Amino acid sequence: MERQHTDTAESLYAVIERSAAVLGVPCRRDRVMPILTIYGDALAHAVIAFRVATGRDGSGDFDCRFTVPLDADPYQLAVANGLLAPTAHPITGLLPDVREHCPVDSYGIDFGIVGGFKKVWLVLPRGDLQSVSGLAGLASMPASLGGNLDFFARHGLGDTVGLLGVDYRKRTVNIYFGEPPAGGFSPQVVRSMLAETGQAEPSPQMLALGRQAFGIYVTLNWDSPKVERICLAVATADPTELPVPLDPRVRLFVDHVRASESNTRFVYAVASQPDGEYYKLQSYYRWQAEVADIMQLSDGALADPV
Repeated sequence: MERQHTDTAESLYAVIERSAAVLGVPCRRDRVMPILTIYGDALAHAVIAFRVATGRDGSGDFDCRFTVPLDADPYQLAVANGLLAPTAHPITGLLPDVREHCPVDSYGIDFGIVGGFKKVWLVLPRGDLQSVSGLAGLASMPASLGGNLDFFARHGLGDTVGLLGVDYRKRTVNIYFGEPPAGGFSPQVVRSMLAETGQAEPSPQMLALGRQAFGIYVTLNWDSPKVERICLAVATADPTELPVPLDPRVRLFVDHVRASESNTRFVYAVASQPDGEYYKLQSYYRWQAEVADIMQLSDGALADPV
């Protein structure tokens, strides 16, 4: 069994190394393999995805994320194996707090081949999404979630959550709304959300993606009452057919992926910032049936995604 885990990690490392070379991102075996081997029990059956991003925080890295089972605490494993330093910050209480009060379907982890271990994902059951107000009542949750309930309601983000991403390096949490409005978000709504949260004026590309968005998430932290960032995501089987130009770095990665696997699914997302927006593309190296549930996609969303 140990040999099988090693072989799976080695195979995934080889794919990461090739992709990093295409993007010009340095890939060091001594940084990547420890993460893959620590969570090796999960890799043989995990959903595995890669992410490339633009902007100052993402342009020099290449991310890998994969699902892990519920029988181990992914944060504690990261700390125990030196991937994260211990801290007394309240972020450390969020995963156990959610787990104690809410059903959790699965976990995931996220790491950059340069930046190291970043996030733990908590996937909530599609048939048992949690209310935003209920999650806001958790003692470890940033107060800004409860403080922005009216904002979420006024802009139609929905009143349930299907996924949380806990970023231990940036000390933020992403709240993925489970039931955004059918038909995406109008330009008027996108402009209003960004203006109210102090973000930059959206580009025509962001407005176009907002109309097709299947999902939206906000980023919150423990030090501010404001919404730090808003992200809109579009599911697609071919990013080149989206009604927006792709960033050259993103297009390079799309071409690389499609050259080896033409049926790969993608999620293309745009995230707001006070000084402008940036883009993220996620490709699924290994797709499982439960991905649609993780992404809270409606039936057929990827059959005719755009």
